[in-house]
Formats: sequence, C-alpha cells, structure tokens
Amino acid sequence: MTMPVDKEELAMFRESVIKALEAEVRPHYEAWEKSGIVPRALWNTLGNAGMLCVDVPEEWGGIGAPFQFSVVVGEELARLGFGALSTNVMVHSDIVAPYLSHMGNEQQRQQWLPRLVSGEAVGAIAMTEPGAGSDLQAIRTHAVKDGDSYILNGSKTFITNGQHADMVIVAAKTDPKAGARGISLFLVDTSLPGYSKGRNLDKIGQHSGDTSEMFFSDMRVPASALLGEEGQGFMYLMRELPRERLVIGALGVAAARGSLDLTIAYAQERELFGQKLAQLQNTRFEIARMETDYRVNKAFVDQCIDQYDRGELDAPTASMAKYSATEMQCRVADGCLQLFGGYGYTTEYPISRNFIDARVQRIYGGTSEVMKEIIARSVLGKA
Repeated sequence: MTMPVDKEELAMFRESVIKALEAEVRPHYEAWEKSGIVPRALWNTLGNAGMLCVDVPEEWGGIGAPFQFSVVVGEELARLGFGALSTNVMVHSDIVAPYLSHMGNEQQRQQWLPRLVSGEAVGAIAMTEPGAGSDLQAIRTHAVKDGDSYILNGSKTFITNGQHADMVIVAAKTDPKAGARGISLFLVDTSLPGYSKGRNLDKIGQHSGDTSEMFFSDMRVPASALLGEEGQGFMYLMRELPRERLVIGALGVAAARGSLDLTIAYAQERELFGQKLAQLQNTRFEIARMETDYRVNKAFVDQCIDQYDRGELDAPTASMAKYSATEMQCRVADGCLQLFGGYGYTTEYPISRNFIDARVQRIYGGTSEVMKEIIARSVLGKA
C-alpha cells in the first residue's frame, strides 16, 4: 500500500514545474516546432530541473517521488500547449524508466537509470514496425543468441525520441515459432555498431517531437542487455501498458484544460454582433458541454491514478481511461477551434496546434479501436 500523497507538496512541485517550463521552454517552443526537433541539451535542462523520471527510487538516482509527481510533469507540458514535448517526456519517464525499475537487474538499473534521471541519456521504446503496429505478435525484428551476445536484425518505425535516443528498449523475436512467447526485450545502446536511425519523420502535428525509423543490421548486443527473461517480453509489455495508457489519458485531460482556458479567455475578449462572444448562447452552451466533458474525464482519470498507486489498475480500466480521455481531448480541441472561427485555423493562435497535436493521442499507445476491443473482451469475452 502506498502512502497518501501530500497535496501541499504536490501543489508546490506543480508550481516549480510551471515556473521551469515558462522559463526554459515557452520562449523557444515555437522555434523548435518550426525546426522539427527540440535541442538535445533540453534533456539535460529538464534533468537538472528535476522533471525527468521523478518516481525512480533514490538508490538508482531518482528522488523516489510518488507516481502522481511524474504525472504532474506531463500534465503541465500538455496543458501549456507543449504537446510534442509532453509525448517525448512521457515515453522517457513513464515508459522506459518503469521497464528498467520493474524488470531490470541491478547492473542494468545502475547503468541506465541515473543517466535517464539526469538527462544524460534519452530513452525510447521500439515496438512498432512497418508491418506491425498494434499487433505486437506480428513483429519481424529478431535476435539470435551467439555465445555471450545476441545478433539483432530488423527495423522499427514511429519511434518517439528516435533521433536523440541513447538507449532503446527493443522488442524482438528470439523464438519465431513461439508466437507471443517468443518475444524478448533488449536494452540497446545506440552507440554500438550495427545500429542506425532513419530520418526524422514528417508529421501533421507534434512537430518538435522526433519520431524516427530505426535499423538493426547484424548488431551484436551483449547478453547482459536482455531485459528480464528471454521469451517474457510480451508479458512485460502487457504488464506495463496500463501505466502508458493511463498517462496518455492524463495528458489528454490536461491538454483539454489548456484548450478550454485559451477559448474561455478568447470568448471574453472577442466581440461579435455587438456582443462579447461569451454572451452568445451557442458559445455558452458549447463551453458548458466541453467543460462538463472535461470534468467527467478528469474525475475518471484521477480515480485511475489512485488505483494505479494502490496497484489495482487493470488493463481494461486503463484502456477506458485512454480511450475516453483522448476522444474527449479531440472533441474539445475541435469545439474550441470552432469558437475561434477563422482565427483558429491560423498558426498565429495556439488553439490550432492543440487541435493537430491532439489527433495522434487516439493512435499511439494502442488505437481507440484496440482500446474498445480490450474493453469489450473484459465485458463480453472474446468474439
């Protein structure tokens, strides 16, 4: 049983995160969006500010804060409109680091976790392939044992943090005939021969978030890089996906709050037909609808965060959180942009970025369609 979170400490931490982001990210974010990537040095800046992997235990370089503190970092990045960076940090802190904390051995933890906390190393996870998206069992990347090493061959795509990554958790087949039981995970050091990264993929949104192709060509990976046990990779992935999906849901809720805040402020200033936009019934009803949508989803996501803290969050419930919150995020972003009218379609107004950045939330981490199937199976069983 985890100890209750000190609400005052959490609020103070949130304020420190906001202050750091306003100082270190806000002045540069537009330029990063235009250049299509954040500078590598930003990771060191975030690490120095104590915003990476904050729930990593002290013995591995972290501060051992409760999970909710890690959520706060992602929430504020999303709420302030830094959608791409919220995704990058989420992958690094809420996916890669927990895999190491939960499944890594002591040598692996000591090798990588302090560097992930400080920003000295950037983490990524490589599951998706050109021919295998949500269907992890269809991956073709494979690793063959050769003495005290594995020879890794294959390719991955749509990998967040792919350009900057120093370490990638790679899902590969170690027994091609065993289906899901033949998948293993490896901690791949990207400085080793045989690794190469492709171009930084062009996307319709989240422009400053690097998303890459990766290639492994007869890459010799030491056997000590195997994460956990051979053949258990699929089970590890299933075990850790609830946290990933919950955090994506939390980002969706926070981003919706940011969109609403922008729109409420705009509606109280903008005049139309001799009235403030906020005085028109359509505006009032739309804001009421979206605010309600937001609050319902926030209450559910907060409940799921409490369940995760207690070790009680199951996969179907986490899927509900991601599905509901990200669909809501897109509804709210769309409704808010509509209230901005033509101005909302220009890049001059941040609501336009909120709109395009929201769309991928319904895709990565498991599509909404996959989420619905997971939920349906928990209620109705397999078809």
